[in-house]
Amino acid sequence: MPRVPLRWVLWDIKDTLLKVRGSVGDHYSKEAGRWGLSLQPAEINAAFRETFRRYSSRYPNYGVSQGQTGQTWWIGVMRDTLAECKVNDPALLNTMATNLYQDFCSAEKWEVFPDSKTALEQCSSLGLKLGVVSNFDNRLETILRSCGLLSHFSFVVTSEAAGVAKPSPAIFHQALQKCGTSADRVAHVGDHYVYDYLASRSVGIHGFLLDRDDSHKAGDVPQEHRVVTLDELPSRLQELMIE
Repeated sequence: MPRVPLRWVLWDIKDTLLKVRGSVGDHYSKEAGRWGLSLQPAEINAAFRETFRRYSSRYPNYGVSQGQTGQTWWIGVMRDTLAECKVNDPALLNTMATNLYQDFCSAEKWEVFPDSKTALEQCSSLGLKLGVVSNFDNRLETILRSCGLLSHFSFVVTSEAAGVAKPSPAIFHQALQKCGTSADRVAHVGDHYVYDYLASRSVGIHGFLLDRDDSHKAGDVPQEHRVVTLDELPSRLQELMIE
């Protein structure tokens, strides 16, 4: 059968196109300093990892199915992280957590990878349309706009808005509906082996694994499905555009 030419590229965001600048601990520590508190970033990072793990287990996908929102979920994570670091005043915990939640909408909290914008521009110049599929809360469009990336995308699907998260096929099916085309005309790029690569391929999308630290050399991902930098991606996609 003749191959159907590629028309769309779906993108993961966090650790694919951008990442938190510095560490979570750096940002929480700076907020604490505004209130006269001295908290060590390393201590905060340890508390955050444990709190984030616990919330993700108890209330998956921002607790959406349990009546929470991304905002209430994150403020809970932030409050509990700071409480683990011996911040005891409930009013102060609320204020700091609310400030941090809002602050993480700004570009200064995020670092766009050096290869991101060029890759997006090159994909568009090939005639491909671009969309987002991300396990993120509903701040994502604001973050992408502040980082100068939003204009590249025709749509953004977040797991909070979708009510379901990767690796569920359902979030990819929602994205395919927005593309208005079949899975074999769509590629997906992301940094997570299960959530991005395996999950997209399970619904017939051309999944590519972005392997920035070059850790998947062992053969669990075919070489033609793996890129170490986004600079390699446009030529791979171009091959899928040939009828």
